[in-house]
Amino acid sequence: MRVLVTGGAGFIGANFLNLLVPRHPEHHFVNVDKLTYAANPKSLAPIADAPNYAFERADICDPEALDKVFDTHQPDCVVHFAAESHVDRSILGPQEFIRTNVEGTFHLLEQCRKRWKDGDAWKGLFHHVSTDEVYGSLGDTGFFEETTRYDPSSPYSSSKAASDHLVRAWHRTYGLPIKITNCSNNYGPLQFPEKLIPVMVLKMVERQTLPIYGEGLNVRDWLYVTDHCEAIWTVIEKGKVGETYNIGGHNEKTNIEVVDTLCKLVAEETGADVEELLALKSFVKDRPGHDMRYAIDASKIEAECGWTPKETFETGMRKTVRWYLDNGEWVESVRSGEYKRWMEENYGDR
Repeated sequence: MRVLVTGGAGFIGANFLNLLVPRHPEHHFVNVDKLTYAANPKSLAPIADAPNYAFERADICDPEALDKVFDTHQPDCVVHFAAESHVDRSILGPQEFIRTNVEGTFHLLEQCRKRWKDGDAWKGLFHHVSTDEVYGSLGDTGFFEETTRYDPSSPYSSSKAASDHLVRAWHRTYGLPIKITNCSNNYGPLQFPEKLIPVMVLKMVERQTLPIYGEGLNVRDWLYVTDHCEAIWTVIEKGKVGETYNIGGHNEKTNIEVVDTLCKLVAEETGADVEELLALKSFVKDRPGHDMRYAIDASKIEAECGWTPKETFETGMRKTVRWYLDNGEWVESVRSGEYKRWMEENYGDR
């Protein structure tokens, strides 16, 4: 199989490739990434020289660039991670989210539509990676199911909802073979330090204030990134064409619970005083349109594909904290802009 992975230099995409490339030497993986601020080719160091891996710097919103990539690599499977994903950034500047998440998805679908039709039959698979944020906010009870009505609250989640609808429309209208997964909040190694968990860990290490939106009572279901990557591959191999699968970690936690857990783990891993870390917490004005609660019903993927998460909240968080403590060079390269200079030196003319 020739697998084209979009956004493979980002957080989830890089974890996906680092997991699957060495495991499946019989498949060829090509990583297509524009290399925006949240992408880091250094995250792919473990597979950079693998014989079944290739990298192409390209913008999924550029049809001519996509033509060249598809002509060169002839993929028969697309795993579409590439997306702008930071809610706060989408509130401040929604245009890029519409461009990448909606227009980019459209251009990929069109590439597959015009190449994968073989007479009356179709070849290939378009796997679309999405989010539970498309469903909006839950009350105190209940879970998101695959049939839950879409009710996005932010420019980010609205753009992802639109991309989901496009993918389904290309299946229903043209017959394009597709699968969609909607995941809960991911965490783990290689996450860009603008998201809650890496932000908090790094601020604790530096004894900086820990800003928490509102009263810290917003609930999220937390999914370790490797579990998510395993789930995606399981759906690719075992899921039904045209179907949607929710992926969750069975770890509903309030934001304040997450921060308190991180304080405890950082203290244990570094020898810091946990009370000193807890005292750094500071409650700030809530984000506009901040969804109160997300919770995933993952029974469909468990029943149809046999997937369940391996990491508990405690084991996954401890691994994550340890990774950020052990990989200060990676963190500093992101913060300092060193990796951006490295990208221009190595990929500037590609």
